[in-house]
Amino acid sequence: MGTDSIAGGPGPRRGASQADVARIAGVSGQTVSRVANGARYVDAATRERVLLAMRTVGYRPNRAARALRTGRFQSIGVIAFELSSVGTTHTLDAIAAAAVEIGYAINLVPVLDDTDDAVRAAFNQLGEQAVDGIIILVETHRLDGVTVPEGLPVVVVDSSAQYDYPIVDNDQAHGARLATEHLLELGHETVWHVAGPELSFSARRRRTSWQATLEAHGRVVPPVLPGDWSTGSGYEAGLRLAGDEQVTAVFTANDQMALGLLRALHEQGRRVPEDVSVVGFDDMEEAAYFWPPLTTVHQSFDEVGRRAVDTLIREIHSTEHEEQEGLVPTRLVVRASTAPPRSTTA
Repeated sequence: MGTDSIAGGPGPRRGASQADVARIAGVSGQTVSRVANGARYVDAATRERVLLAMRTVGYRPNRAARALRTGRFQSIGVIAFELSSVGTTHTLDAIAAAAVEIGYAINLVPVLDDTDDAVRAAFNQLGEQAVDGIIILVETHRLDGVTVPEGLPVVVVDSSAQYDYPIVDNDQAHGARLATEHLLELGHETVWHVAGPELSFSARRRRTSWQATLEAHGRVVPPVLPGDWSTGSGYEAGLRLAGDEQVTAVFTANDQMALGLLRALHEQGRRVPEDVSVVGFDDMEEAAYFWPPLTTVHQSFDEVGRRAVDTLIREIHSTEHEEQEGLVPTRLVVRASTAPPRSTTA
């Protein structure tokens, strides 16, 4: 009976073909192939029409067959440290969006153990998953001594060290200089700093630039208050700073610590910006809604993600390795948390 039921039932369902997509989209089969392969020279309107037709008929490109023909897998590996940080989260979002736009898949491998073995394991894992190249979001680990699989293109998101790979990042040092100079130009004698974690490359860049800026202007460099990116560490630093009347300006290494700092100052009766001016770093979405709204350094995580993908694709298709550094400009966003010190406004 089972045989009769099978024989009398419908035959195997034919999968949608490129010809089906081409007919519905009103384009040639070659155009469908170009869109399926992520080619960049298809105009946006045509690409969207073809993608809509693919979704309508349920067409799925055969990646395995394409890999056999081209030697490429249309897949990008991403190794990421510090997944919880604002910068990493936003950059990952931008990388994923840029990759999808050109028809590439993303394989994410988080590195939770900051050791050479953990980084090697991440490279090995991506090598086994057949990726065309790798983007590394570096935060606390230098790649010295870690061997990348031969012939695999790599792009590093980190401006803190020189690697034998293309580098893309926000200009951390420039942003910290803008923050510090803004406070000095308002008339503050010096600027205190709540730093990020000691092992963080971006925190080091901001701290070094803050100190260099003060020294370049002939100002006293106050002791650094250590933080760990968290709101709680900013709050603790704020409690320590609030009791010192000499403290009139503070630059925090990120917005989350600035939020904790603002709360501590408020609790201790120090008004912002009348008594203490505060500048953050990142320009997270919530910064405009702090009280008072936070002056901060804007980082373009979207642009960094897009440039990282664009640079990697160039590396994948290039016959020669190109060492280059692509720093995305940072800018100061002035809001209500900064003002001249009271002594200069009296």
